[in-house]
Amino acid sequence: MTLPAFETRRLMLRPIEESDAQGFHAAYGDAEAMRFWDVPPSADVAETADRIRQSLAIERRWHGMWAIVARSGGFAGMINYHNVDPRNRRLALGWIVVPAFWRQGLMTEAADVVLAHCFSAMDMHRIEALIEPENTASRGLATRLGFTQESDVMRDRLLVDGQYRGVLMYSLLKADWAG
Repeated sequence: MTLPAFETRRLMLRPIEESDAQGFHAAYGDAEAMRFWDVPPSADVAETADRIRQSLAIERRWHGMWAIVARSGGFAGMINYHNVDPRNRRLALGWIVVPAFWRQGLMTEAADVVLAHCFSAMDMHRIEALIEPENTASRGLATRLGFTQESDVMRDRLLVDGQYRGVLMYSLLKADWAG
């Protein structure tokens, strides 16, 4: 399966490439941007490049990652799908925004086209997002996108850098999707 590219009013989304490591490192190497991610920040651009290579090595039916590039210039972030469960027609989404692009509504714009792809081209029934309770920006994004919080804190769900973290389960069903 080939990962498609998308264009929105302010963004271009395309499959991530190893050459995106420098731009991606503005998010992956930033401790504040990575505060709620499931891995610690990359120590350097080489480690970010290695993470991109690892993602690219996974078959697209299981994992897809888009670079989000602002039409005004600059690498703005990344959105991906993962944990694909074809039998149950379910997957999870993850996203991160480069701090210079925070609070501009760009991820809402990017996620809209990725949700359309996942529900339509991939024929998913359910899309999930695991979000830490303190991550108010991602919780707000999920709500704006139509996701429903369906759990209390799932205690110690993630182990990141030796520390357990709780998360909330958000979901969006195709029948509830406004796209």
